[in-house]
Amino acid sequence: MFKVAVIEDDLPTSNQLKEWILSARPGITVAQWFTRDDAEAAIAREPYDLVVLDIELGRERHAGVAIINAINKGGRGTPVLVVSAMPATIYRSIMKALDAWDYLQKTTFSEADFIDTFLEILRAARDRSHGKASVSAGDELSLDPLRQSTPLWRGKRVNLPLTAQRILATLYQKRGQVVSYDELFQVVKSGRNRDNVRKHISTIREAFRELDEDFDCIENIPMRGFRWSGQTSGNAFKSE
Repeated sequence: MFKVAVIEDDLPTSNQLKEWILSARPGITVAQWFTRDDAEAAIAREPYDLVVLDIELGRERHAGVAIINAINKGGRGTPVLVVSAMPATIYRSIMKALDAWDYLQKTTFSEADFIDTFLEILRAARDRSHGKASVSAGDELSLDPLRQSTPLWRGKRVNLPLTAQRILATLYQKRGQVVSYDELFQVVKSGRNRDNVRKHISTIREAFRELDEDFDCIENIPMRGFRWSGQTSGNAFKSE
């Protein structure tokens, strides 16, 4: 039986998230916490399979950051889905640095977006608890065949949101081939337009370049889409 903690100080929002979770997976145990102190005490006391939290709790603007740090120090590796009104353009990168699994900005996502993201993270948590390991997809890039675990680049974790991970997996699966915008729209759950896809590609490139400043494996094919070319300054992939 899965146990999920919803950490949100606004009662209607907390109840809405709980309702969505139970509609997606009836039978899940959902604990609701409304303050940083209560949430940290609960996390230290009980193992949760997933934590959904807001960044701002009451007057504490960054209470969620402290809670994520407490989760990380606990060593359980509990995945965290951040649901916050804070602007995603600023806070998504901060949450990535804290190893949050994904970030949804309030008022910009639908119930379906939340449920899809929630279930994907839950599946990843389940597979990890069952000991499913990621497999190597090449000498430099390692991907989970189910697209649920964080990719590795030359043995280092590439910190990407889930949608960016899906795009990366699609590009790599068809490496050497042009992947059209229409194909990429199939793995983008919201904002299915070219500008949004380009933003995700930019996020992927930036994440790789944090680890390898010479990373240049993703080609832009004007008017068509993108291609994983596998050309880097070091070892190059062989296109299949």
